Amino acid sequence: MILAGILLLRVSGRKSIAQMTLSQTILMLSIGTIIVQPIVEKSMLKAIGAAAVFVATVLVVDYLQLKFNAIEKFITGKAKVVIENGEINQQNLKKLRLSVDQLEMRMRNLGISKIGDVKYATIEPNGLLGYELNDDAKPLTTGEFKQLMNSFLAKSPNQTEIISPRNQDAASIFEELDGKQKNNPSYLQ
Repeated sequence: MILAGILLLRVSGRKSIAQMTLSQTILMLSIGTIIVQPIVEKSMLKAIGAAAVFVATVLVVDYLQLKFNAIEKFITGKAKVVIENGEINQQNLKKLRLSVDQLEMRMRNLGISKIGDVKYATIEPNGLLGYELNDDAKPLTTGEFKQLMNSFLAKSPNQTEIISPRNQDAASIFEELDGKQKNNPSYLQ
C-alpha cells in the first residue's frame, strides 16, 4: 500500500505543502485515509482503485484550471492586495483573517524592514507573500549596473564595447490584479 500511495502521489505531481492548491491538499488527506483501509478491511485493490479515482479527479481539476480562468478563480482563488503604495489595506487583511503582526512577520522573513518601501504586496492563494518594492528601495540589478556603466563608459574615448541593457518594457506580474487581461502562451490555453 505504501508503494501504491507513493506511485499515486508521484502521478498527481510534486509540490510542497505551501504550494498545494485546495484540491491537492484534499487529495493528500484522502489518500492517507484510503491507504489505511486495507489494514482495517483487508481489501487492497479497492483502496488502490479509490485512491486512483481521487488522483484522476485532481488531475482533471488541475487541467480545467489551466484552461479556464473562471474555474481557477473559483477553486484556487486570486491574490489579494494587502499593501498598496506603502499603505496597508486593512479591509483585505480582515477578509484574509490576517493581523498586521502576521503580515509584518512574513515581510521580515523576506527581508523587508519598512512597509513604506513596498509598492505592492499580495497574499497569494497558497498563502505566501508576493511583493514589489518601490524604486528607491530596490537593490541594484545587473541590468541597471550595466546601464550605469554604459553611461559612464560612453564618455570614455577608449571604450569599444557597449553593454546592452535588459528589456524594461516587460509587463509586471501585478497587472493582473488591476483587472487587465493577461495573454498566456498558447500551450496553456
